[in-house]
Amino acid sequence: MGSTSAHGENTTGDGLGRRDLIKRSVALGLIAVPTMGFLSACASGGEEPTNGPVKGAVSKENPFGVAKGGKLDVVVFKGGFGDDYAKAWEAAFDKKWGTTSSHLGTQEIAAKLQPRFNGGNPPDVIDDSGAQQIKVDVLAKGGQLAELTQVLDAPSLDDPNKKVRDMLIPGTVEQGTQGGKFVALYYVYTVFGFWYSGKLFKEKGWAEPKTWDQFLDICTKAKAAGIGGLAHQGKYPYYINVVIMDLIAKKGGLEAMKAIDNLEPNAFEGNPAALAAVEAVYEIVEKDLLMAGTNGLTHTESQTAWNQYKAAFIPSGSWLENEQLKQTPDDFDMKFLPVPTLADSKLPFEAIRAGAGEPFIVPEKAANKAGGLEFLRSMLSREWSTLFAQQANSLTVVKDGVDPNVKLRPGTASAVAAVKTAGSNTFNYLYPDWYSEMDTEIQNASNELMAKRIQPKEWIKRAQAAVDKAAKDPNAKNNHRS
Repeated sequence: MGSTSAHGENTTGDGLGRRDLIKRSVALGLIAVPTMGFLSACASGGEEPTNGPVKGAVSKENPFGVAKGGKLDVVVFKGGFGDDYAKAWEAAFDKKWGTTSSHLGTQEIAAKLQPRFNGGNPPDVIDDSGAQQIKVDVLAKGGQLAELTQVLDAPSLDDPNKKVRDMLIPGTVEQGTQGGKFVALYYVYTVFGFWYSGKLFKEKGWAEPKTWDQFLDICTKAKAAGIGGLAHQGKYPYYINVVIMDLIAKKGGLEAMKAIDNLEPNAFEGNPAALAAVEAVYEIVEKDLLMAGTNGLTHTESQTAWNQYKAAFIPSGSWLENEQLKQTPDDFDMKFLPVPTLADSKLPFEAIRAGAGEPFIVPEKAANKAGGLEFLRSMLSREWSTLFAQQANSLTVVKDGVDPNVKLRPGTASAVAAVKTAGSNTFNYLYPDWYSEMDTEIQNASNELMAKRIQPKEWIKRAQAAVDKAAKDPNAKNNHRS
């Protein structure tokens, strides 16, 4: 939703109580799971459980040894993309391998799956996303995730003479790597920025803003017309962080972005681009250009109000269109807008944050790990990528992965056009996946900023403190962008 995900929201901004509870549960899981594995080994003399799947014969067509007629346990986050795409995948998988798939689509990933991780019986494939995801970095540190390099090195289903890794958009492997190991397939190619109604802009005679001053001008005109300038998903400050962090990257260039991912001591403090970005967003608050009440709304509540023409802009990833299908008027004409630039920005207006979101994982203790790995390999075929585009109105990390005959909805088509226009001017942050606690702390600061409880300089101070804290993580030495 995601991170990037996404899927709808990636994290919450309404306090740390629930998050702390989940983290404590995870911590307990990391103690309990090895114990369970140890006890199982003792009970069975160290051999595989007799109720496990029969290993199939390994071949070029079956590189992981999927057992014919086995069972496959799939759990997906049912957020902005729904879960119809996964049902279509499972049907195709069962038809090919003679398996019987079980399916769960839910937003309660942690609540449903933490007990299963703790008990040593996790599903075979998980879309670990949403507000209640189990953080990928936490699972990776606990040895809970299967390494997926073998999927990358397997033959592509579209061209057996090529490896799966050769079919992926650049950056996919980097984003799913934790501590030097590739453990998560971030599958959905997501574009981040602002969104607006083509119909509303046409009626008002507003031109698409390319600079921040032009953006504020339209917000001011919207206010004069009795509607909000900017709606944002106040209870989930993940979304307003899209704006802040994109402004930093555009103003300061790729070096400013990498300084944050690399946890440098001047990533925020002493970085003029960071302060300029936060001050620009705070100007929306100071000038009362927010949609009334948006600070207290969830993602769907704010987005629905925006669909009702109560605000000119809203920030989100490209899952927005599918998430709002039922709330969007037929003539709304959803459009994507790159975050407008501040004065003297190093990256152009056309530059966009774009990258992989929606992490799919295969647990190390999955009963049918071979089936899980083959499921991921199938996801990276053009056939399954096209199924996803049809069912979820979004693109995947497979290069040219959508059949050109598939017609896309207005918002998705607009995002595709933006990707083409941006060309090589795309960027993407990795810190939310590498350092989930740091991400949460920065979001909490943004929540305070939008509520006018802190000023931009205090935001900078808190963000830098989050960076400095993350830098003390022993695993940080394995995460570096050159």
